[in-house]
Amino acid sequence: MRTLASLLGVSLLAACGAPPAPPPPPPTSTVANAPPVATEAPSASKVEPKVEDPHLWLEEVLGEKPLAWVAERNAKSKTELEAAPGFGALRDRLRKFYDSKEKIPMPQVRGRYVYNFWRDDVNPRGLYRRASLDEFKKPAPKWEVVLDLDALSRTEKENWVWHGADCLYPKYERCLLHLSRGGADAVVVREFDTVEKQFVEGGFSLPEAKSSVDWKDLDTVYVGTDFGPGSLTDSGYPRIVKEWKRGAKLSEAKTLFEGQKTDMVVAGERQFDHGKELDWVYRKPSFFTEELYARSGDKFEKVDKPDDAESNVWDGQLVLRLRSPWVVAKKIYPAGALLITPLADFRAGKREMTVLFEPKPNTSLESYVGMKTSLVTVELEDVKSTVFVHTRTKNGFVRTKLDTPPMSSVHVRAYDEHTSDEYWLMESSFTAPSSLALGSATKKTRAAILKKNPAFFDASGLEVGQRFATSKDGTKVPYFQIAKKNLSLDGSAPTLLEGYGGFEASMTPHYHAATGAGWLERGGVYVVANIRGGGEYGPAWHKAALKENRQRAYDDFIAIAEDLVARKVTSAAKLGIMGGSNGGLLMGVMMTQRPDLFGAIVCRVPLLDMMRYHKLLAGASWMEEYGDPDKPEERAALARFSPYQNLKSGTRYPRTLFTTSTRDDRVHPGHARKMVARLLELGQDLLYYENTEGGHGGAANNEQRAYMDALAFTFLGKQLGLPAR
Repeated sequence: MRTLASLLGVSLLAACGAPPAPPPPPPTSTVANAPPVATEAPSASKVEPKVEDPHLWLEEVLGEKPLAWVAERNAKSKTELEAAPGFGALRDRLRKFYDSKEKIPMPQVRGRYVYNFWRDDVNPRGLYRRASLDEFKKPAPKWEVVLDLDALSRTEKENWVWHGADCLYPKYERCLLHLSRGGADAVVVREFDTVEKQFVEGGFSLPEAKSSVDWKDLDTVYVGTDFGPGSLTDSGYPRIVKEWKRGAKLSEAKTLFEGQKTDMVVAGERQFDHGKELDWVYRKPSFFTEELYARSGDKFEKVDKPDDAESNVWDGQLVLRLRSPWVVAKKIYPAGALLITPLADFRAGKREMTVLFEPKPNTSLESYVGMKTSLVTVELEDVKSTVFVHTRTKNGFVRTKLDTPPMSSVHVRAYDEHTSDEYWLMESSFTAPSSLALGSATKKTRAAILKKNPAFFDASGLEVGQRFATSKDGTKVPYFQIAKKNLSLDGSAPTLLEGYGGFEASMTPHYHAATGAGWLERGGVYVVANIRGGGEYGPAWHKAALKENRQRAYDDFIAIAEDLVARKVTSAAKLGIMGGSNGGLLMGVMMTQRPDLFGAIVCRVPLLDMMRYHKLLAGASWMEEYGDPDKPEERAALARFSPYQNLKSGTRYPRTLFTTSTRDDRVHPGHARKMVARLLELGQDLLYYENTEGGHGGAANNEQRAYMDALAFTFLGKQLGLPAR
């Protein structure tokens, strides 16, 4: 069961150690929470000589002069932070967490095997491995190694980073492996035989690009990639879908469908739906719109659904997740609703819809998943997860609530949507480590816990609470606060506030080892802001902060910060903030709009130059979120908050640590580089660190992840007066 959200990889959880999500990527692998083509590293944007930007040279990603500049900045940051008390101990401790052999091996069922990709200290790049379900259930399973990525990297002298495998249903004996150099979104695609456990000689293979590829049958794939000039959209994603036969050259592949240059992405897919084969093309004119085309021979019929509704097909049913209200057959279905109807009836013109989820003012749909005969929805009620099983009967669907912990985050995946009503259920909270359970939609018993992560930090004495701050326009904005019980409200507590506020991504309760060990255990207060622009209250919460209304998200964050100071949890001097990607943009805005309100900032893989973001890498795909700088009215709105353009001389900005990655081919490292150069020009004291690998996640392996997280929490502790442990 796939949705276009899964096609685009919109899981939105950042890999850089912080919970904020990055701007979502389009296709890295299957037509299933990413696009321009890079053959070595993020391609440098063309320098526009008429643009009056003295730091434009820093956008040349692999240029000798920019890299020398990076090396100088890195050396300064390493010297200061590595020498700080507690840095080495925290780095080593986090590395042990991330490499722990006791952590949950996340399962993916393919036929008779449970597959898992695993990294630890012995296998830093990772093992693709499998076991039977019975073996997987054991405390220490005996795994069969399918591919050793470390060995492959040594043999091929490449720094391969695993980006997934698309395997052909129902035997799963052939897979299209997606391998990234250094963690970039761009991948090399190579066909792999899981029986022989080796690459297929003469098999399907694509050079490094941001490709979409999906199996049609053993000898045919749907492919979108860089076919040459004109084959990519302005966002750098595939514009053309072709059908590629085994043994033929890629240049001989048959063109099936072409989108527009101004589209975001186009992709093709074969879906295996309860014994039936369905062939689709998805066209995304923009980030939040999609067109669905059903293939019949060489013809494609557009499914007449709302363009901004996310679509999926499950057991012959069309499932629609609305982003806007929909008036049909004299009924009004609200934005955020989940609807289902027989696909054949819908294509014939009937519009009789069954509502699986209808939002209330304080609820939203986070995700849904289909199994053999049932669907499961994960819903948010004031940002806490609730889970419901929808069982199909002769009279419609029966909705049953599952028992889940309060103040928690829950994720559900189908065990095997083709043959089973079982599901994997992952639970965690700010203080409880993740657990993995296996449940059944046909049974009333609670899902049985199979695995549980160890406690990576001491959470005893911590208290989790939820509060609401009042934003500038009167909107009540929720936030979570995690702190020691009976916290003294004297304004003295070093406090870390995180936020994201974009792309309809929700920041839900989560267990985060680095935050626990690097902050909470040391006596710090941790706060998570659920500002507008996110998905915490559905599409309306997201749309409230789009384009010209972007300032609302920033006002929300400021209101929470001010509330923390007013309640005397902390003071401005003791209040630190951290965010990544779109959350990095949030950090830049806070720096420039309210430098008086914060004592320290960690700004990770950020967007910062909003006058040029649409010209850098995948930036054009986010104009529906932020606005188009080439349109005067939208440029004016962007100019009001764009951090790079709003830096001023004579202002003292909070000391900030900027981090990014040379291999980030989603958000250009030039954003962070140029911001830092301008701040240094203004005489500001700051730190900058650019990892040479890692892509948009900021780290390519556990060692790098531990190092980057240790840099962040050491910096924050040092600036805000939190003692090392």
